[in-house]
Amino acid sequence: MKKAPDENFLFLTRAGIDTHQEPVVYMREDCHVCRSEGFSAQGRVRICVGERSIIATLNIVTGDFLSHQKAALSESAWKLLGAKEGDKAHFKHAPPVESMSHVRGKLYGKPFTLEAARQIITDISQERYSDIQLSAYVTSCAANAMSLDETVAITQAMVECGQKFAWGENVQVLDKHCVGGLPGNRTTPIVVAIVAAHGLLMPKTSSRAITSPAGTADTMETLTNVVLTFEQMRKVVHDQRACLAWGGSVALSPTDDIIIRVERALDLDSEGQLVASVISKKIAAGSTHVLIDIPVGPTAKVRSAELAGKLGTLLKRTGEALGLHVQTVISDGTQPVGRGIGPALEARDVLAVLQNKREAPPDLRQRALTLAATLLEMGGVCGHRAGLGLATSTLDSGRAWEKFVAICEAQGGLRTPPAARHRHDIVAPRAGVIAMFNNRVISRLASLAGAPNAPAAGLDLHVRLGDRVEKGQPLMTLHAEAVGELEYALDFCNAHPEVLRIEEEVV
Repeated sequence: MKKAPDENFLFLTRAGIDTHQEPVVYMREDCHVCRSEGFSAQGRVRICVGERSIIATLNIVTGDFLSHQKAALSESAWKLLGAKEGDKAHFKHAPPVESMSHVRGKLYGKPFTLEAARQIITDISQERYSDIQLSAYVTSCAANAMSLDETVAITQAMVECGQKFAWGENVQVLDKHCVGGLPGNRTTPIVVAIVAAHGLLMPKTSSRAITSPAGTADTMETLTNVVLTFEQMRKVVHDQRACLAWGGSVALSPTDDIIIRVERALDLDSEGQLVASVISKKIAAGSTHVLIDIPVGPTAKVRSAELAGKLGTLLKRTGEALGLHVQTVISDGTQPVGRGIGPALEARDVLAVLQNKREAPPDLRQRALTLAATLLEMGGVCGHRAGLGLATSTLDSGRAWEKFVAICEAQGGLRTPPAARHRHDIVAPRAGVIAMFNNRVISRLASLAGAPNAPAAGLDLHVRLGDRVEKGQPLMTLHAEAVGELEYALDFCNAHPEVLRIEEEVV
């Protein structure tokens, strides 16, 4: 006999299991709630404690892990529900996610309408999608490329689901973004410091890594606090004219970080979703003008000038449709930028450039100056072609470093990036000239060493394209916080000699 609703409860306990952002509930298969409700593994369950409720994925357990009177919650579910040990919780089937019909339609070639986009993004933002359903959405966008209308629809829906900054009428607000795919390309902190030093408004929010060893938010988190509330970010920008924050903490286009979690696991980053991610966050941050860097190279995310032109057009037209002025720049994506790859190692390079140290990577410095120059011209503080000289003098004089320190202090203080406990040199198997870097394999190698979850992990590059090397000369140094991750990365490196190519020098 089915139990009465007031009897159909279990007491909550904390499982202490990290399921990342997906809420999970654990129950015994033979507990009275599972039997009376007909719950099954991987089903979606609504958990109610008083007026609070969440939807979680059910995992069935056996043995003595749980008593018949208890249900356990993963860390994400526990925090999302605001649960306390021993809370009395009621359970019922979660309602079907109706917007999945649009995802299924997209998988079979039916385009998203604005209403379909709104339904999908609303359901994702309200945690109604399981990770399996999110995977279907991400795959549908990658398998059947979104048109301009679909991209605009998804972008608009993502903006509508989060908070949005407004900085005043007729105020120019600058931003920049890189589409990614180039390890170590951490220009943003340098660019923001240079631009803000001239009083231009640049409220920079950044993502964590998707398929790379570090995102700007991951790198900045080794230097200062990037988890700001909406009002904290507003105050930092008011005081310093800029910030360097994680977009997920201020709920700007909040579905993006949910989608990113699955994109990272699948190693998928579709063009349409990439554009929606970038543009929605810029609009939500209140930006009016944005500069987007598109690195092009044989192993970068964008492989050809033709594809870069297509992506640039989609970015511009999507931005234009939603009132945002977008300018793009095509850059060299044939090799990693800087020396460090991984949050702390990239932060070290950023500090070296800002402090004008002799060991600062010249390529990182020059790329940052080029981007800052364009933004200074867009912001009207100098004339056409005068930006590079102004950006260079701002960096060389120390004004950019002073502004960077001030921004970090406003966000909670500047700190020293951590260092890895374990290191191992990868050496040249033979003499020759460095002829090619495989950016994707290098990113994978740094990730296997532990980046970005282990902030000090990653790798240091000691060579550039065209460098002459001798047999046994160090090419790169792996950094890891755990011996197991170092060994895992070494095994991968040994099995993938295409991480870079050494050719015989032509005399």
